[in-house]
Amino acid sequence: MKLTVFGATGRTGREVVRQALDAGHQVTAVVRDPARLPISHGALEVITAEVTSPDALRPVLAGRDAAISALGPNGRKDVGIASRALTSIVRAMEGGDARRLVTLSAVPVGPIPDGEPLIYRAVVLPLIQRVFRDGYADLRAMEDEVRRSSLEWTVVRPPRLTDRPPTGKYRRVVGGNVARGHTISRADLAHALLDCLDDPATVKQAVGVAN
Repeated sequence: MKLTVFGATGRTGREVVRQALDAGHQVTAVVRDPARLPISHGALEVITAEVTSPDALRPVLAGRDAAISALGPNGRKDVGIASRALTSIVRAMEGGDARRLVTLSAVPVGPIPDGEPLIYRAVVLPLIQRVFRDGYADLRAMEDEVRRSSLEWTVVRPPRLTDRPPTGKYRRVVGGNVARGHTISRADLAHALLDCLDDPATVKQAVGVAN
């Protein structure tokens, strides 16, 4: 498969690129700073492009089969990047070849699943939502934009991310969040993002994942 990966220099994005290449995909990594992507491979093309410009993104999506976005805020200064970038990505894809889009969101944007303990429902989650409210508002706006599109989209909602090694053993809920699933490794999250690409059950769905 020919893939375009946005947010390729982030910790999750780098895992997506590595695993996609290991799986035999051809990858176009869209970055702001190529020096931050320490991966070299014959099937990897690294392109610098402005992710908030549909015109700049159309060439990096031309002839591709799908796109994965691992974009997210890197601190408060980047809040808003998810919704702005995905608006541009959607516009560029709707007029081009690629129709399949898998994008990263977060657990607090989705519903609280049955089985969560009271302390998580009443204390932990409201605190997280309050502290990071601007970032989650950005992700909600991003999800709304993607949902309105004509694309074959999937939104993946992970909990807190860790740098633990990949296990290949994570839980997934199509249309909801994982109960009592409060962490996932970035490596397993990357696997989940890639796994959604050719899974028709995830098309036009939000998918919760957790270890």
